[in-house]
Amino acid sequence: MLQFLGGRPPHARSYSKNPRRFAVALAVPALLFAATACGSEDGGSSDAQVKVEGKFGEKPEISTPKDAKPSDKLVVKTITEGTGEKVEKGGFVRLDFAGQTMKDNKSLGGTWTTQPGAKGPRRQMVAQVGQPSQEMPAKVLDEVIGKKAGTRFEVEGTAKALIGDQLNPQAGVKPEDGLVWVIDVVATKKIDPKSEVKGDQAAPASGMPEVKYNSQKAATITIPKGEKAPADLKEQVLIKGSGPEVKAGDGLIAQYTGVKWENGEKFDSSWDHNGATAFQIGTGSVVQGWDKGLVGKRVGDRVELVIPPKLGYEGQPQSGLDKNTLVFVVDIVGKV
Repeated sequence: MLQFLGGRPPHARSYSKNPRRFAVALAVPALLFAATACGSEDGGSSDAQVKVEGKFGEKPEISTPKDAKPSDKLVVKTITEGTGEKVEKGGFVRLDFAGQTMKDNKSLGGTWTTQPGAKGPRRQMVAQVGQPSQEMPAKVLDEVIGKKAGTRFEVEGTAKALIGDQLNPQAGVKPEDGLVWVIDVVATKKIDPKSEVKGDQAAPASGMPEVKYNSQKAATITIPKGEKAPADLKEQVLIKGSGPEVKAGDGLIAQYTGVKWENGEKFDSSWDHNGATAFQIGTGSVVQGWDKGLVGKRVGDRVELVIPPKLGYEGQPQSGLDKNTLVFVVDIVGKV
């Protein structure tokens, strides 16, 4: 699958030694990228070589003429102009996309594929513009800046133009090969990455860890002495917000701190990186404990979750957390 170096909260599918590097569960054929870097070139203005059929919000049908020669510069074409909020640099976005090669129409991944028998919202891409992503080249993702929600646009060019030196030579894609992405800007929201929930915090419920919130820093979480780790999900709203309800399929924007129940050791916090992070909730994009514990909460809530291994990383020894009960404190600062 495509491999990017980007921030993600605990993911349902994969967890690496760096807790901020998670593999995204989208079907893609090869590791196109050895690494990614922020930054973008201005989109080219030459005529696009690719034909795209389908309306915004529907799976696009992408075709390329056999004699098409990909541009050696990044080319952007707006297919449908939206009327919603405009994407700002540093803003959070929820996107649908489809990517493929121009020569042989091989898939580069996307959000339109659904699992047989799957219920609920379809998985979409949620990201912060300007931060590295695991799902899309930086130059391609940066082209959402200035687009309005409701816009469908296309980005095409050679692999060298779109990926540059980060192209993985083992991916089977040559620098001169043409690539294309079709992107739907579903929603966007600008949130200060240093945002945090404010309010009077409730005392911990019986058996729940104590939380000391440190403004602009990782929370201090103290595991109750002599208390056995719960076998099922435990949750408590420490601060009640008054914002909109979180629904399955939303892109959640949050601050979080996570520790192990067994020894109280912190293993990750958004405050140790770039601040607020975004992820889709209720679609299997994060561990089950997050999906079960955060859907139905409200923007402005501070939520404590105690997640047993069966709803965390059980069966994923590569995570290093497969046998741990995880304790999280999550500030829900927005949604997209």
